[in-house]
Amino acid sequence: MKILGLDVGTKRIGVSKADSSVKIAVPHTTIDVDGKEFDQIIHLTEIYNANHIVVGLPRNSGGEETEQSTYSREFAIRLKTLLPDAKIYLQDESLTSVEAENRLKARQKPYQKGDIDAEAATIILQDFLETLAKNDLSLLNPVELSDSTLKISKKNRKKAKKGKKSKKHILIIILIAFFFLVGGGLLGGSLWYNSALGPVSTEDLATGQEFVISDGESVSDVAANLEETGLIKNALAFRIYVKLNNFGDQLKSGKYLILPNMSIEEIVREFVEGNVMKDNVFSFTILPGETLSDIKKRLLNVGYSEEEIDKAFNTKYNHPALAGKPEDASLEGYVFGETYEFYIGETVENILKTTFDQLQLVIERNNLEQKFAERGLTLHQGIILASIIQKEVGQLSFEDKTIVAQIFYSRLEIGLNLGSDVTVTYALNQIDPERTVYTDNQSALAVDSCYNTRLYSGLPCGPISSPGEEALLAAASPADTSYLYFLTGDDGLMYYSSTEYEHNSNIIQHCSDLCNTAL
Repeated sequence: MKILGLDVGTKRIGVSKADSSVKIAVPHTTIDVDGKEFDQIIHLTEIYNANHIVVGLPRNSGGEETEQSTYSREFAIRLKTLLPDAKIYLQDESLTSVEAENRLKARQKPYQKGDIDAEAATIILQDFLETLAKNDLSLLNPVELSDSTLKISKKNRKKAKKGKKSKKHILIIILIAFFFLVGGGLLGGSLWYNSALGPVSTEDLATGQEFVISDGESVSDVAANLEETGLIKNALAFRIYVKLNNFGDQLKSGKYLILPNMSIEEIVREFVEGNVMKDNVFSFTILPGETLSDIKKRLLNVGYSEEEIDKAFNTKYNHPALAGKPEDASLEGYVFGETYEFYIGETVENILKTTFDQLQLVIERNNLEQKFAERGLTLHQGIILASIIQKEVGQLSFEDKTIVAQIFYSRLEIGLNLGSDVTVTYALNQIDPERTVYTDNQSALAVDSCYNTRLYSGLPCGPISSPGEEALLAAASPADTSYLYFLTGDDGLMYYSSTEYEHNSNIIQHCSDLCNTAL
């Protein structure tokens, strides 16, 4: 079971992750609260395949909830509406940020405010894992959407006590008074309206119903059809809500999937944003560690021609993610690995631009350019290093990636060649993919290529794959170790050593087959 931990603040959100089988939480990243935070969290759940999320619930030293507790509760409920299939839990926490900062200080390494948030999220998630170890998951109570009716922020309560009414509230009263003047009065009309806005079902249902808005349909037509199909309680409430929020000309035509537990507000948001069912799209996946050659084959497999692909990959792009790329360098390392959705008929150029957008998001979100600069690397050099880490460590843990990163930094510092076999393999794939010339490892390791880090010191002349976010983070924030050697054993695990003698011993004990595999 993959789990994400969140330390929710008003400016930043710290993120940690864990696998319940390992039971160790690790810091992952920090997200700015800028209106896009929910999209980024959803994106992380997809990348990490996490269906369980733990949100820290702050309490004061007396164990009482605070205003920040209310904020965290409302955040969890909002997240639940966007991820209805996810299990979201609230984990009590107190002074977690203080403890996180103390931990970082004890490590005697530079850190930023975002690192404190990510560390705090790690503490929260680790506490949850320890609670989970003592209890069956079914005994823990996840957040439910029905909780939202009970949670109102203190800020809003204070506004209500002071009697401050926005123009929207005044309009609601006027309209409701108009429609219910004869029969019930303002109080009854207000109660009716708030009830009618709610979902037709409070159950956390995963299946929905298709609903179509045709071109030219009026708001009244849409409202009537929604009520007739049982997706809203009342067409009049729908029309009032749309009118009050000036959404009358913003409802987009198309086919939508509407869940019975969606409120009128949520349904209207779907229509305004145009979140139509995607019958005419295709998914395109690029895996971390894949090369341009791999990506071109994937594009061929989904129907693009070699001519279209070659043209797109030879195009000069003006994109911020490519600003540090040398003019004569290929796009190797810059086509970010992720699962994307595109409309059928999308150009290869726009597919590539989308991957650059995602890479730029990762760069900015993790402040990678500055972190690499602090270690004496340009962004391009950081991507080169991360691409090697990605190929060496693959899908193993983030911790392994940070250790391998530190080994490479240590070797660069003392003048040892990186000695990475994956760079040799990449060099061979460029000049002798069929291995007709370099038929054995002895000749392969001597291939005269700027990518051969067995032969030449320093970084290779370019990236050797598309690094994932973890590999980039590891290259930017390596572990603190004294190792100089590593190898992947026949069992798939990493083995580290500080001396060549220990390294050779590890080869004998753990790598009798893999270390003799042809490059």
